[in-house]
Amino acid sequence: MTDDPLPDLPAGAFARQDGGDDLAFYAPPRFVAHIDEGATAALTAFYRQVLPAGGRLLDLMSSWISHLPVERIFAAVVGHGMNAAELAGNPRLARWFVQDLNRDPVLPLDADSVDAAMCCVGVQYLQQPVAVFAEVRRALVPGAPFVVSFSNRCFPTKAVAIWRALDTGGHAALVRLYLERAGFATVAVDVLANGSTGDPLVTVTGRA
Repeated sequence: MTDDPLPDLPAGAFARQDGGDDLAFYAPPRFVAHIDEGATAALTAFYRQVLPAGGRLLDLMSSWISHLPVERIFAAVVGHGMNAAELAGNPRLARWFVQDLNRDPVLPLDADSVDAAMCCVGVQYLQQPVAVFAEVRRALVPGAPFVVSFSNRCFPTKAVAIWRALDTGGHAALVRLYLERAGFATVAVDVLANGSTGDPLVTVTGRA
């Protein structure tokens, strides 16, 4: 009997080249775009379809931009991230908090308090992904979407070993596995940009 939610993954799957303090690594603000304009536009269009207008959103592993449709109004957008200056510079966030999820995966959110959640190009850094995703599911109302998006960019020294070892298809299968083990249902994979003319972008969406 094991408490490991991912016993089928190899030993050392969540090791990193840089095991140093994450909050120190992310302390310098990085006001940069982590995906190009084409991928950003594709993600925003996807959000327009999936995220409920007027809903309460959780933007997990956010920064100074949330890629939300500019014309869409939401009841509140709560942001989580690793850099206070970046989060403070995000005009879409009603409130935000800084937390190292690799040290503490428990979110300071009430159960059934969120109508949709997003995690844009951050999943590759999680060392306890199932625990974090289970917390997101706890915070979501039943049936709410959790959209996890990723590209081929990352800080390689902070990405976990299994992410660095896989290709795009493997990444999608891995994120699907995280979501399923965390209790999400009806998981769907969508290729929003195939990378032929710019950054690739894939979403994996689970329903709470």
